[in-house]
Amino acid sequence: MQLPGYGRLAPDRLDATFAALADPTRRAILARLASGEASVTELAEPFAMSQPAISKHLKVLERAGLISRGRDAQRRPRRLEPKALAEANEWLERYREIWEANFQRLDDLLSEMKATAGRARQPRATKR
Repeated sequence: MQLPGYGRLAPDRLDATFAALADPTRRAILARLASGEASVTELAEPFAMSQPAISKHLKVLERAGLISRGRDAQRRPRRLEPKALAEANEWLERYREIWEANFQRLDDLLSEMKATAGRARQPRATKR
């Protein structure tokens, strides 16, 4: 069954993406990976937490499909996987379009109300 508003994106994947993005540490990790791949040690540097704690965050990001783990000899660098973010953005974009259309209708209504109010305030010419 496909739920309304999910389009081609599986609900579980969308849920995992937004759950992963809900944490500021994970968003910071994604921001760092946007500039290039990095090891767990490099990703842990700016945070006051242990490598195992960072690894837990990385697992959440991996399960959501937001990052992947590479292999470079002994290193296991992580890299950003933009597809999951693009899918979440696609989902959000549909709602942005709906809200923009709603705001446009509201702007049109307010313009119409102002024009009506302006005409009502103008003095009427008297017949002679």
